[in-house]
Amino acid sequence: MSAATLTAAPAQARPAQAAGTSPRPAILALDLGTTTGWALRGADELITSGTVSFRPGRFDGGGMRYLRFTNWLAELERLSGPINAIWFEAVRRHTATDAAHVYGGLMATLTAWAERGGVPYEGVPVGTIKRHVTGKGNADKAAMIAAVRARGFKPADDNEADALALLLWAIDTDGGVR
Repeated sequence: MSAATLTAAPAQARPAQAAGTSPRPAILALDLGTTTGWALRGADELITSGTVSFRPGRFDGGGMRYLRFTNWLAELERLSGPINAIWFEAVRRHTATDAAHVYGGLMATLTAWAERGGVPYEGVPVGTIKRHVTGKGNADKAAMIAAVRARGFKPADDNEADALALLLWAIDTDGGVR
């Protein structure tokens, strides 16, 4: 089974909920890849994040990474409660063919899983996410990590930072509505 890291946001990084209002829907943000970054805002307003590896094992068949991804999504939902929306980083260009194939397979698996569960999903362009948290649409990995840390989070790597940045975009803009 793949290992995952988990970090909880400090209290000041959580959005405030007005007294007497109903909880916000749980939303999931993903930076898809062999090492997938994820960030989840639960209905309780707590933001958790981490990374999970879908690197195939020595004796794994070609579809095992996608089966493990499907099982991980189901386990995440089982532990967190219903996921009401999924946002993922919409990558339009990869520097390596293998990375493009892995991304496409994970995106196909994610969208099929979401369709089966009736969960709305949408890809967000990388530049939109970077511009939201850093002010620059072409920010590098170090700038993304620094910007997310400045918002009170402690990402372990750029994958987790990207997922947190995407979640912050989804929260701050109501999924691009504002």
